[in-house]
Amino acid sequence: MAVRSPRIEIEYCTRCNFLFRATWMAQELLNTFSEELGEVALQPGGSGVFVIRLDGRPLWDRKAEGRFPEAKEIKQRVRDAIAPERSLGHSDR
Repeated sequence: MAVRSPRIEIEYCTRCNFLFRATWMAQELLNTFSEELGEVALQPGGSGVFVIRLDGRPLWDRKAEGRFPEAKEIKQRVRDAIAPERSLGHSDR
């Protein structure tokens, strides 16, 4: 079975209990980009990881950024990559 694109992958640390944050972020992205996204996948990981990738390219890495992303930041990065002409309404402010 072929993977639909664009594909978001959220890798999260299971030991750190980041699942809730990962599922919330997945929900936010699916609600916002229901027509544009092919898939949002959750990938269990370890070592404090929280990485969001778009078609394999990192959009956010908690360790590199030094913090978790705000939903607004990820929505803007996803929009800029897959639908740059699209308005995000209040998330653009």
